Amino acid sequence: MSLLTLGLNHTTAPVEVRERVVFEPAGLGEALAGLTGIPGVQEAAIVSTCNRTEIYCALDSPAERNGAIVNWFHDWHQLPPDAIERCLYRYEDAQVIRHLMRVASGLDSMILGEPQIAGQLKDAYRVAVAHETVGPELGKLFQHVFAVAKEVRTDTGIGTSPVSVAFAAVTLAKQIFGELGQVRALMIGAGETIHLATRHLHGAGVRQLTVANRDAQRAVRLAEPFGGQGIGLAQIPDLLHQSDIIISSTASTLPILGKGAVEHALKRRRRKPMFMVDIAVPRDIEAEIAELDDVFLYTVDDLQGVIEENMAARRAAASEAEAIIETQVEQFLAWQRSLGAVDTIKAYRSQADDLRARTLAQARRMIAQGRSAEDALEFLAHTLTTRLLHEPTVALRHAGRDERGEIIDAARELFNLDGTRK
Repeated sequence: MSLLTLGLNHTTAPVEVRERVVFEPAGLGEALAGLTGIPGVQEAAIVSTCNRTEIYCALDSPAERNGAIVNWFHDWHQLPPDAIERCLYRYEDAQVIRHLMRVASGLDSMILGEPQIAGQLKDAYRVAVAHETVGPELGKLFQHVFAVAKEVRTDTGIGTSPVSVAFAAVTLAKQIFGELGQVRALMIGAGETIHLATRHLHGAGVRQLTVANRDAQRAVRLAEPFGGQGIGLAQIPDLLHQSDIIISSTASTLPILGKGAVEHALKRRRRKPMFMVDIAVPRDIEAEIAELDDVFLYTVDDLQGVIEENMAARRAAASEAEAIIETQVEQFLAWQRSLGAVDTIKAYRSQADDLRARTLAQARRMIAQGRSAEDALEFLAHTLTTRLLHEPTVALRHAGRDERGEIIDAARELFNLDGTRK
């Protein structure tokens, strides 16, 4: 059986192409059934995220059938033939194993080392299992890949350093406040960065979140899923003194927070420190605020330095991860190769069982005819040994006659005649 991957991702296709080939969750069962309905496709799984769409197949013959799979892919998404050919990549056998391990470990992601893809792969695997399109080949591969991803996470620093502005801001907040369960956060703005930072803060344990925006209703919509409150910008002075963390990212051309307002808030806080992150360009928080005692103010440039340092750490960890993956690819290939011996082992055991049954029947007839048990046991042992050794002995004699030393060497290893295995 051979393996095939067909797909595209953020490195080979722009978003306007990726969004055309998304597999909707409701249709995955039908898609998997269609895939396994292609002659030769024995097993299948589909991975579909915002950054990648990939098909994994186990085939009953080498991957020359990928033309049929490509045609099915185009038909399913109602695309003209060859519409996205330039964006597609294909991997076979060992390449599939290596690619899937790299994907699961975050080495093939838009953000190096991001952990979400491992969960998305597990979801794709569970769907394929539920629709019975995963068998022993893909089942073993995905389970092995999940174990490798866990090893990479555990043994390298691939996911420990923040590499997004929002994540970096939250990590710095943890360094200043330690546990964030009792910390109050004020988020100014309602864009993607604020949304991401709010999600990170909520995940880090912050339970008192306020989002301020020019459009107060939009602030409410952003805050509600995290159990927070939304307010308008005009209400910021009323809450500023209660805020331990302030993260701001708006499109305002003028500062949202001035030095005077922060000084007043600090007096009401009795000099309790405030952590501020100004991600906006132009800046939302007056630069002079950094001069105040008990204020830790970081700009987007400060965070970029942290991010670049952390990206360097992730790249170093990625080299360690690649080494782990190469070792694990070989382990999986060794398992695959071992499957090639299964039929031979079964045939040899069947032959031996047949010889045993025939010889045992003869020994029982001897006893039934009045021969002693001692004679029957002697006959059983001698005859069974002779019959089991007959075919290997004949083959070895022929190998010696034909000067086929490799067969003789293989026999010595097979039967451990040199005593190297204990």
